[in-house]
Amino acid sequence: MSPKKAKKKIEGGSNVFSMFEQTQIQEFKEAFTIMDQNRDGFIDKADLRDTFAALGRLNVKNEELEDMVKEAPGPINFTVFLTMFGEKLKGTDPEETILNAFKIFDPEGKGRIKADYIKEMLMTQADRFSQEEINQMFAAFPPDVSGNLDYKNLCYVITHGEEKD
Repeated sequence: MSPKKAKKKIEGGSNVFSMFEQTQIQEFKEAFTIMDQNRDGFIDKADLRDTFAALGRLNVKNEELEDMVKEAPGPINFTVFLTMFGEKLKGTDPEETILNAFKIFDPEGKGRIKADYIKEMLMTQADRFSQEEINQMFAAFPPDVSGNLDYKNLCYVITHGEEKD
């Protein structure tokens, strides 16, 4: 298939493809291929179990796998997979909005907040975080040696899915 025909197929085949740049679609395709352990073009419970096992998590409950598969409207082929990610990402606020929320706690505009302070705020204000949610956040975005959280990088990762180089 020529590149022009391939491009038209992507643009015309499904609206979900217009939500992402070509490089993002390729990254999603790579992730899908990794998860499609049996290479049948669909991700099912067995594929999810094998993916978790490859990541070192061996005791995944059947109910957990069933809940994941049930999030899809039907069999999870690449288009469904991409649509699911599109719907999840659509709910993410723009980077500027998230940055502005953090800037409230950073009046000097340094791009860093004391981890203890943000932990206290997240656990005591508005939609309160649980200790487990705090642990997950700091596991994914550990504070630096001075105990500061780099919220600019955190916001970038939340909205772009990868760290800045």
